[in-house]
Amino acid sequence: MAPPTRRRFLATAAGLSASLLATSQLRAAGANERVRVAILGAGNQGRRHAESLLSLPGAEIAAVSDVDADRLAAQHNLVGKNAQAVTDFRRILDDRSIDAVTIALPDHWHAPAALLAIAAGKHVYVEKPCSHNVREGRQLVDAAAKSKLVVAHGTQSRATPGIIEAISLLRDGALGNVLIAKCWNYQQRDDIGRRTPSAPPANVDYDTWVGPAEWLPFQENRFHYNWHWWRNFGTGDVGNDGCHELDLALWGLGVDHHPSTIAAVGGKYHFKDDQEFPDTLQATFEWPGNGAPGGRKMLIYEQRLWTTNYPHNVDSGVEFHGDAGRMFISKRGKFELHGPRNAPGDRKLNGDIVARVEDNHLDWLHVIRDGGTPQANIEAAHRTATLAHLGNISVQLGRSLQFDPQTESIPADNEATALLQRRYRADGHWAVPS
Repeated sequence: MAPPTRRRFLATAAGLSASLLATSQLRAAGANERVRVAILGAGNQGRRHAESLLSLPGAEIAAVSDVDADRLAAQHNLVGKNAQAVTDFRRILDDRSIDAVTIALPDHWHAPAALLAIAAGKHVYVEKPCSHNVREGRQLVDAAAKSKLVVAHGTQSRATPGIIEAISLLRDGALGNVLIAKCWNYQQRDDIGRRTPSAPPANVDYDTWVGPAEWLPFQENRFHYNWHWWRNFGTGDVGNDGCHELDLALWGLGVDHHPSTIAAVGGKYHFKDDQEFPDTLQATFEWPGNGAPGGRKMLIYEQRLWTTNYPHNVDSGVEFHGDAGRMFISKRGKFELHGPRNAPGDRKLNGDIVARVEDNHLDWLHVIRDGGTPQANIEAAHRTATLAHLGNISVQLGRSLQFDPQTESIPADNEATALLQRRYRADGHWAVPS
């Protein structure tokens, strides 16, 4: 049976705007049923969380947190002075009047902060990727299952009415047996240059920013946003923007477990700066099924961070290839359906195809209040993040991997296995997962 959230969004796709539906339903719940939410992180995505939650009457922003005093002040001004503003988010976790947290911190903080929030009895919305490494992702899934709290993930396509409708078409056999998904992340990133360590800004608690990660001194080009391109803090663009496409591709492909074979190649083809992750990457993931024709599945991910010449004239998207047709869909609002020999289909989607944080937050809030499972649930989030981690490991080591989906291990490859987890600060830290 389809979960209630799917039926709700299919109803919106049939003709009622998601935003109007959200407003009417949440207002009907009354002020006493508003979810008191704290936002951890006040950077670009933290601000988007604030703007989204401010637009949804079912949420009340009770607190904001950031280690950068300037960003914290700007976020506090945006959400209103009735909210708390703290640099140490443990104060938020200790506040029993706060029901839930959204986590828009750097990647190395995603799972540790989420685990602490779950332990404190808070519902969680964690940004993508849900983890910095495979081990932390597994810890998060297990903790969420034991807690019975609602843990959702920042992959907005899962709660987008038109995309839900498109996935339903795949499930109903519009392409026959879907065998391959191909997705891409093309964009023109900035050169981060070369820098040396220096003193952190006076307005920043840098020690807390590093948190449980291995200690590295402050360096300008591995701080705000540019931390994405450093292995100690980020997961590269495959774990950043690429997660959206990987998640949609995985969802449409219809697999509910990890792949067994991973082969990735790439590197720094364009940039001559300090970043550690590839600017060019091609990763292939295979699910063997029963080994017979028709049972195997493949997902292909392409990344080019130095170009504006996009497939289908869009920077990100997914193609699904079945034995009876092809579908293209992008969270940028594009959709195409083709039959055999590329015959154009006349099927149009009724719902909005543009992925929005508001829809995903709305789904999370409804599940907190009414029960069920969020569309962007933590089990799916872990499968998506694991693709990013395995792709990064394969390209870093320069070889393919044979992954055991059940044990989440790479048998007979100690070097690769070591990269399924991370090293934490030698002197310890209160946020290191147990």
